[in-house]
Amino acid sequence: MDKVATVRNAGRRIVRAAQYLRMSKEHQTYSIDNQKDAIRNYADIMGYDIVATYEDAGRSGLNLGGRPGLQQMLADVESGRAEFETVVVYDVSRWGRFQNIDESAAYEYRCQMAGVRIEFCAEQFANDGSVGSDVLKAIKRSMAAEHSRMLSQKTFIGQARLIRLGFRQGGKPGLGLRHQIMDHSGRPKLILSEHEQKSVHTDRTILVPGPPEEVATVRWIFRQFVKTHMRELEMARLLNKRGVLTDVGRPWKRETVRGVLTNEKYVGTNVWNKRSRKLKAKAVNNPPEQWVRAEGAFEPIVDRKLFERAQVIHKTLYSHMSVTNEEMLAALKKVLARRGALSTSIIDAAPDCPAASLYHHRFGSLLKSYELIGYQPPRNWQFVTSKKRLASVRTQAIEDLLAAIGRAGGKAAYDRESDVIEIARCCASDYGYPFWSLDTQRQSLADIFTLIRMSPGDLVIRDYLIAPMSEIIGKSELRAHNGAQLDTYLFPTLTPLTRLAERASAENILWA
Repeated sequence: MDKVATVRNAGRRIVRAAQYLRMSKEHQTYSIDNQKDAIRNYADIMGYDIVATYEDAGRSGLNLGGRPGLQQMLADVESGRAEFETVVVYDVSRWGRFQNIDESAAYEYRCQMAGVRIEFCAEQFANDGSVGSDVLKAIKRSMAAEHSRMLSQKTFIGQARLIRLGFRQGGKPGLGLRHQIMDHSGRPKLILSEHEQKSVHTDRTILVPGPPEEVATVRWIFRQFVKTHMRELEMARLLNKRGVLTDVGRPWKRETVRGVLTNEKYVGTNVWNKRSRKLKAKAVNNPPEQWVRAEGAFEPIVDRKLFERAQVIHKTLYSHMSVTNEEMLAALKKVLARRGALSTSIIDAAPDCPAASLYHHRFGSLLKSYELIGYQPPRNWQFVTSKKRLASVRTQAIEDLLAAIGRAGGKAAYDRESDVIEIARCCASDYGYPFWSLDTQRQSLADIFTLIRMSPGDLVIRDYLIAPMSEIIGKSELRAHNGAQLDTYLFPTLTPLTRLAERASAENILWA
C-alpha cells in the first residue's frame, strides 16, 4: 500500500492536513479508530500529510459547547497558528448534527475565510464549492439534524412506554422510598442502597417503601399539614427542630417540604416529563397535559384521600405560584420596599411572595429577577454568582487538560481529595495592577500544581500555570510578570492543550 501510494503521489506537492474526529455518547457506530483509518486511506490517495489531530470523543454533535476539539481547531485556524491548509472529516455528521444547518455552515465558512478548506472523505461529493456539492451538503446537514431529532423522539417514546409500565426513569427515590431492581421477566431482585445503580441493561427499577422511620416521617408531614395548614417554611423549621433530615441527609427547606407534599409517587403514581431538555436545548417546565402518568404503579405509603386533601390545602395556600411574570416581579418589589433588601431567606420568609426557587426557574436566576426590578444586590452576591460561573469554567478546564494529557501519551487522574487545580480571579491592587491570589498551603501528594488565571472581568481564561508543586508551595499571589522561574511554566490559552500537557508531564503523574 505504501509503495502504491508513493508511486501515485510521485511529483505531487504534499499537502499538510489536519483531521477532525468525533464520536458521540449516543452513537457508537462511528468509532474514532474507524474514522482514523478512513482518513488515513483518503490522505494516502490524495497525497496529504496529516500533521494535526483534533478529537472530540464522547461529545454530542448538537452544538459547539462542550466540544473542545472543534473549538481549538477553529481557534488555531483563525489565529493563523494552523500549520495545515485543509481539514479532513469522515462525513458531514461527524462535523456536527447541528439543529440549525446554518450553524454547521458557519463554522465551515470561518475556516474557509482563514484559508483552510474542509473535506469529507466518506461523502460521495467533492466539497469544492460547486452548486451540486453545496446542494448535496445542505441535504446531508439536514439529514444529520433530522437523525438527532428522530433518535430523540424514539428515545422519548421508549422512555414513556417504560413509565406507563410502572418503571422509574432515573432520579432519587426520595424520603420513605427505595429503588428495587426487576429483571426482564418482571421478577423482583435486590433493593438498591444509596449511590448504587443497576448493572444489567435489561433490568428495570420500581419504587418500594423504604425504612419504616422514613415512611413514618412522610406520613407525619401529610397529617400535620392537613391538620394545621402549616406553611412549608414553618414545616421545614419544625422538622429541623425535631432533628429530622431529608433523604440526602440535609436540613429541610421550604422547597424540600413542597417536594414531599406535592409528589404523587407517595400514592403510587408514576409521573415523568414534568421538565425536559431535548437536543441540548434549555430545560423547560412542561404543562400537565404533557406529563406521562401511570397510576397504581407502586405501593403507596400515603392514603390517597389524605394526599388529595393536602393538594387542595396547598393550592389554597399557594395560589400565587401560578401568577404571571409581572405579578411575581410586583410581589418581589413589595418585599424589597418592606425589607429594604432581598435575599433567598428574605424571599422565602415572605408569605405574600413566591419562593426564591420559583424565581430561579422562571427567570433563570435570582440575580436576573433583581435586575428586572432595578435592585442592585450587595457585592457578596456578585461574588457568589461569579464563584458558580468560575466553577463551571474550572470543571471544563479539568476535563480538557486530562484529555490533552492522554492524547500526549501521559497518564492523569483527577483526585478530588488532594485537589490542587485552582482557578484564580483577577483582582486589582491599590495602584490598578492585576494580581491573582492562590492557596498553596494544602498538603497534597500531587506532583504538579495547576493554576487557571482569569482575565479582568473573570469571564475569559487568561493563561495556565503548570509547575512542580515544590516550586509553588509558600507562594500566595501572582502578578502579571512573575519572574523567570514562574513565567517559564505559564502558557497562554492560545497554546494547544496538547503541547501544554507535554510540557507539564510525561507519564505516571498523580494529578489533583
